[in-house]
Amino acid sequence: MTQIQLTAASTPRGHYGFSQVARMEWAKLRSLRSTTWILLILAAGMIGLAILLLSQYPSNWAHMTAAERASFDPTETGFVGLALGQLAVGVLGVLTITSEYSSGMIRATLSAVPRRGMLLTAKAVVTGALMLAAGEVLAFGAFLAGQAVLAAPAPHATLGQPGVLRAVLLAGAYLWLIGLIGLGLGTVIRHTAGAIGTLVGVVFVLPLITLAMPDSIQHTATQFFPEAIAENSLTAVKPVAYSLTPWAGLGMLGLYAAALLVIGGWLLARRDA
Repeated sequence: MTQIQLTAASTPRGHYGFSQVARMEWAKLRSLRSTTWILLILAAGMIGLAILLLSQYPSNWAHMTAAERASFDPTETGFVGLALGQLAVGVLGVLTITSEYSSGMIRATLSAVPRRGMLLTAKAVVTGALMLAAGEVLAFGAFLAGQAVLAAPAPHATLGQPGVLRAVLLAGAYLWLIGLIGLGLGTVIRHTAGAIGTLVGVVFVLPLITLAMPDSIQHTATQFFPEAIAENSLTAVKPVAYSLTPWAGLGMLGLYAAALLVIGGWLLARRDA
């Protein structure tokens, strides 16, 4: 019998403390096969694509125009895998809650932990800690691996250059917040396909829809989209026009995640399992 099972057996139902609930959520998260696969996909996408793309620049540098060389940002270019990574962590956030609804485990969970706000908080803390740790480790891994293959004559970046360390840190933080947004959507919608579809629509489709709108609307609206926030957060050479500052963008994503989790918690407390 595991330590978590012993703790659960010795504690009256409904009287679990936060640390016990968090340990239970950690056990459930580790038991999901999708957790391992998603983290492997995230690692392969972040590091593999950084190596694949940046390794092409030394041989192609002589054929690039002066404008292309001036705008080349080795830091941002190395995070090409973030497009795949944000989808991976978003799906993991969704599955953290919707997998319990699809399997029917949510009834047992809510019976054991009737304090639903504490349950969702524990899920957010445990899932968020895993995503933040994985995001930062893989962000630094992608940066270091990508710069290692970026040989002369193409310029490479170092963490001591202006804006580079900030970009790497925000890459990991961006993945963390997208994962929490996925958890919030999963809590609100409760269905895996619907929550993932909504996440894809907000992150990938909505920016494309605004392309058909007048420039004034585009410039105003797109700066609040996750994709635009990520793009400006990762650049260390030239800020993206009509975008929030990197730290303001991070704060906006934090507000999105917090709002969805609060709404999800409110609905979780009022809906039947």
